[in-house]
Amino acid sequence: MDYQNYTSEPPTTDLFPQHNIVYGSFWERFAAALLDGFILIIPTYILQYMMDNISSYMVSILINWLYSAFLESSENQATLGKRALGLKVTDMNGQRISFANASGRFFGKYVSAIILCIGYLMMLWDDKKQTLHDKMAGTLVVKS
Repeated sequence: MDYQNYTSEPPTTDLFPQHNIVYGSFWERFAAALLDGFILIIPTYILQYMMDNISSYMVSILINWLYSAFLESSENQATLGKRALGLKVTDMNGQRISFANASGRFFGKYVSAIILCIGYLMMLWDDKKQTLHDKMAGTLVVKS
């Protein structure tokens, strides 16, 4: 019996050939982030009213992280803002990302912001429109 053809991992295939990919533009991603911000502002303000500054800041980060990581690793592969603009987050092969990957992408946004937001602007000259946090997490933002 030939056991060489049996592997523990299924073969990966590209869900979209390179020529069919339409990457999310800077302005589409910016608008999606604004929509997500509007969605998250109400729970954030309620928490800030109920807690001291440091506690509310930490809980605000927690809410934003869970919102982003759960939705981007879900079947829809997008936050509500991204869904509204027809965008989704994938890995480099067009597959759904894991919660851990989505978490790394979320916290990578702080790195993108800390360096004078250059990490966000990197998408303007990148062929795949990847930001620094996309590159760190191995993700793409594409039209769904």
